Amino acid sequence: MSVLRQINRVLLVLVVLMVGLLLHSSLNKTFTRHSFEDHQTSAEAQVPAGRAPEEDNVIPVVICSSEERVGATMATINSIYSNTKASVFFYVVTLRDAVKLTRRYIMKTKLKNIQYKILEFNPMVLRGKVKPDSSRPDLLHPLNFVRFYLPLLDINHSRVIYLDDDVIVQGDIEDLFNVKMMAGHAAAFSTDCDLPSTHEMVRSVGMQTTYMGFLDYRKQQVKELGIHPRDCSFNPGVFVADLIEWKKQKITKQLEKWMEENFKQNIYSSAMAGGVATPPMLIVFHDKFTRLDSLWNVRHLGWSPNVLYSDSFLQEAHLLHWNGPFKPWNYPAVHLDLWEKWFIPDPSKKFSLIRPESDS
Repeated sequence: MSVLRQINRVLLVLVVLMVGLLLHSSLNKTFTRHSFEDHQTSAEAQVPAGRAPEEDNVIPVVICSSEERVGATMATINSIYSNTKASVFFYVVTLRDAVKLTRRYIMKTKLKNIQYKILEFNPMVLRGKVKPDSSRPDLLHPLNFVRFYLPLLDINHSRVIYLDDDVIVQGDIEDLFNVKMMAGHAAAFSTDCDLPSTHEMVRSVGMQTTYMGFLDYRKQQVKELGIHPRDCSFNPGVFVADLIEWKKQKITKQLEKWMEENFKQNIYSSAMAGGVATPPMLIVFHDKFTRLDSLWNVRHLGWSPNVLYSDSFLQEAHLLHWNGPFKPWNYPAVHLDLWEKWFIPDPSKKFSLIRPESDS
C-alpha cells in the first residue's frame, strides 16, 4: 500500500508540473499578442465604423511620443499636417505613463482635428534583448525599438512611414509615401553617402558613415556576416516600410536575433554606434533596401552646436533631422528657427523649451 501511495504522489507531482508548464506557455502567448495595447482617442479622430484607415486612402505615419519629448513629437506632426493636402493618419506610440499627456496635447491644441490613434508599447518585449549602457541612456529608451515591431502594432496597412520625433517635414509627406519600392524590399532608407552637401559636416564632427562605425569587426559574428567595413551605412530614423514583405521575411525575428546576440556578446554598443537600435537594422537590411531621395533625410543637424548648413540647402530639404545629442528643443543647438516654426506649446506646461536667458 505504501508503495502505491508513493507512486500516486509522484504522479500527482508530475501532473502539477505539466499543468504549470501549460499555463506558463499560454501566458507567454497571451503576452506576445497583447504587447501593444490600443488607446482610441476622441470622436474626431476615430475611423468611421466598419472602415479601416487604409480603405480611406490615408497615409499612415508611425511616430513615438515619450513623456520627456512629447513636444518634439507634436512639432513633427504639426509640420506634416501643415505641409500636405493628403489625408494622414497618425499612429502615436507611447508608454503607459504618457498616454494621457499625449492625448491632452493633441485635443487641447490646433492638432485636435488630425486623424490619430494612440498605441501603448509594452517594454517587456525587450526583456533579455537590451542591457543598460551609461554612455547615452536616452538611446536605450524602449520607444527607440518600436520600429522593430511595426507588424505587431494595431494598424491595418500594407505600407507605413516611420519617423523619429526629432524631425521636421518641409515637403509633402505624400511624396515620401509614394516612393517606388523595389521588388522584395521591406523598407526604403536614405544612405549616409548620398548627399554631398553633408559630407563636410560629417567630416567636421568626426561622424561615421560606414559599417565600421557601428559594428565591432573584431567579433567573429560580425566577420561572418561578410559585410565590408567600408560599406555605406544608412539612417533608420526615417523610412518607408512594406509590412507585407516585412512579415514575409520575418524582419522582426531577425532584428530580435541580433539584439539577443549583442546582449550576450556585445557586438556593438551605444557608445560605438550612437545607439543600439541602428546596428540591427544595418545588419538585417544590408544590400536589401530601396534608396530614398537623400533630401528626405537631411540629417546630422544635432551632432554639433555650432556647425551649420547653408540656408539655401536647408530650404531645398524635404525633411530635417536633428539626430545626435544637440536637440532643437534644448540648448545649445543649431537651426532652431526651422524647428520652432512648428512647435506648439504644451497645454499642460509639462514640456518646455530650454533657451538661454535674455540679457534684457
